[in-house]
Amino acid sequence: MRRKPQIFALAATLSIALLGVSPTASGNEEGTEQSGVLPGAADAQVLVFHAAEAPADRTEAAVEAITAIGAEGPAEEQFDVQATDDPTAFTPDGLLAYHAVVFLSADGAVLDADQEAALQGYVQAGGGFLGVHDAATAQPESEWFTGLVGARPDDGSPTEAQDAVVEVGDRQNPSTVDLPLEWERSDVWYDWTENPSGQVHTVARVRENTYTPGPGAQGWDHPISWCRDYDGGRSFYTGMGGTAESFAEEEFRSHLRGALLWTGGLTRADCQATITDNYTAERVTEPNQPGELDQIGEPHGLDIADDGRVFYIGRAGGWADDPLVTDWEDPQIGLGQGTVHVYDPSDDSVSLAANLEVFGNKGGGDELTKTEEGLLGIALDPAFSENAYVYLYWMPHATIDREARIGERRVSRFTFDEASGTLDTASEVTLLNWDAQIHSCCHAGGGMDFDSEGNLYIATGDNNSSGFTDGYSGNNPEPQYEGVAFADARRTSGNTNNLNGKILRIHPEPDGTYTIPEGNLFTGDEEGGGKTRAEIYVMGVRNPSRIAIDPATDWLYAGWVGPDAGEPSTTWGPAKYDTFAVITEAGNRGWPYCMGNNQPYRDRNLPDPTLPLDWYDCDAPRNESPHNDGLVEVPPVTPNNIWYSPQGGAPDYPRDENGLPSYEADEATLLLPWLRGGGQATMNGPVYRHDETTESDVAWPAYWDGKWFVGDHYDDEQPRHAVVMDPENAGSGGLPVHAESLDAIIPDGDGGIRNLMDWKFAPDGSLYVLDYGRGFFNLTEESALWRVTYEGGPATPTPEQLAQR
Repeated sequence: MRRKPQIFALAATLSIALLGVSPTASGNEEGTEQSGVLPGAADAQVLVFHAAEAPADRTEAAVEAITAIGAEGPAEEQFDVQATDDPTAFTPDGLLAYHAVVFLSADGAVLDADQEAALQGYVQAGGGFLGVHDAATAQPESEWFTGLVGARPDDGSPTEAQDAVVEVGDRQNPSTVDLPLEWERSDVWYDWTENPSGQVHTVARVRENTYTPGPGAQGWDHPISWCRDYDGGRSFYTGMGGTAESFAEEEFRSHLRGALLWTGGLTRADCQATITDNYTAERVTEPNQPGELDQIGEPHGLDIADDGRVFYIGRAGGWADDPLVTDWEDPQIGLGQGTVHVYDPSDDSVSLAANLEVFGNKGGGDELTKTEEGLLGIALDPAFSENAYVYLYWMPHATIDREARIGERRVSRFTFDEASGTLDTASEVTLLNWDAQIHSCCHAGGGMDFDSEGNLYIATGDNNSSGFTDGYSGNNPEPQYEGVAFADARRTSGNTNNLNGKILRIHPEPDGTYTIPEGNLFTGDEEGGGKTRAEIYVMGVRNPSRIAIDPATDWLYAGWVGPDAGEPSTTWGPAKYDTFAVITEAGNRGWPYCMGNNQPYRDRNLPDPTLPLDWYDCDAPRNESPHNDGLVEVPPVTPNNIWYSPQGGAPDYPRDENGLPSYEADEATLLLPWLRGGGQATMNGPVYRHDETTESDVAWPAYWDGKWFVGDHYDDEQPRHAVVMDPENAGSGGLPVHAESLDAIIPDGDGGIRNLMDWKFAPDGSLYVLDYGRGFFNLTEESALWRVTYEGGPATPTPEQLAQR
């Protein structure tokens, strides 16, 4: 059945040539006859094909929209449109007249075998294909066409339009570059029989918790638009466009325009960046020789020099069967080896640069046996290539007081001797040092990084026991050793006069001293002095093992481990929340008063810490611990961006008239469904910044630019994701607007990176990852440095192909 008369009238109005015969553009015919090369940009043509029985209103709207799109923009990006419902237009010679072929409203077997073969030959010759909505139902028996569109709709997909939010994850692609981060619109949302993520390059996802999906719901990862280089040509598909109204939307037209410019070869785009086969993860260190630390220590952190060398540290632990000294009467108690190794990718070599005697090798066990101290952090000076300065955060074994059970946390500057390839231990200059109790474990922190102003950030743990509060707020003032509390984080994290449980910011000076940058949380002079430490940039963090500075913004990205409660409590507060935060200015991040999006804990105090007192006020917390030597009124709490618990990602609860959450588990809403918890330990990662000027054949592509890498030590259902933040609210606790899994790119499971410990991008754009190994407080044969490289190739078409158009 041919189209109805009104469609012919519409076509005439829009000057669209209906195809019963081939186009007569001489340039097209000549190019086809002589070389099979697609026509130049000045002759750009797009064929729009739809089934004869297609809904008239949607077809008319789509043809009108695509025609209008073709007339937009500069002349080199314009194209003419021919629309048809006649499958005989699909001939080898006829199709070569077109820069792109669009399938819309093409349900069922619309092409016979010869016609599909012509389409296949067209794509193999470098042609472009755009499928819209139910184009994914065309040619249902064709495996090749399934690959062309990328996925098939599930039979149980919704059939009615619903309002939903589209997450625009690709901020580079021409189809999405002008779209909002969160795109609210109405459409008919397909589910897929198989999720195509990782096989195609997804540019946008639909957020399922904003509408009612069908029984084939995909979960948090629900691709809705994607592209890839396919079988010699370019293919773009969008599951949107299921309503006539869609084609009148300015933003949807922008989406289609970008897709048509790329499929038509009129602009370039990278449609390979998230295809997992384009990445290679390779272990670059071998297992240590028996009894030696020639390759790696107990992995704990890394930094990378401008020349690509990777400096990575080992905390303190040795082999699992090494003898441990845990007797406080023994002068060797906790003696461990803090190692610094260097991996040089230029010759694939590993060298041991330093072996420092640290306190921290007591093994596992309960809170009163194990320790997390040792060699905890490393940062190379921004001018390392000139001054060879290496900064270490550590606890020297020589500093411990066995009677008082106090050790010294220290930030030292060493000089790396290029001639010997070792750290000159005699060159040590101590910048900063402070006390930490070592009677009881835990939380030493360790993250370090520099910003563009040469300020050094140092993440310190709260030096507090995880026990004695049933896994809720670490605020029990009762347990003490020699007068020092070890289960009250109000003494440390929540104390304005203590350097533990903080992120410090100082400016190292050439003479080995430091100055205080403007804009830290305190000046040191509050209430006449003696109540605050000017080095504090962020207070209220529990165990921030990893921090990172975004080199483009100087924003601080951090993550810290939460307490141990497996369930929320209507008496004490939220369950354990592991946390990530974007920190754009100095502030208080809550611990031990509040967690997550300012969910308060209950206070407790002497004489009976088992009795709950008032709920903390996140807007005006008070530190009334008997162990507090700082301000009583501490800064207000800034809510955090990402938190997760055994219940899932970002639990939130109904709140009463006073803003108090119910903490009823069955009332929780999971705001970030892509997150899972259980056994969990945050490992904050970098913000990737792509450098177009770097000549590298292994660099991660520009698609990842600006994305924040967040991960967990464990590799079960815990996070290992790249997330997109809205810069308008990131610093005030805004949720991520998009996330995608990295599990297949940074491989988890047996044979992969099971215990993520640190990760950073190198100057060549490759990613280095430390795998801790297996177990805790030792190293195993799985302890290793890995490198993840990208080999997907350049954007398409190539500049030469683009110029030829």
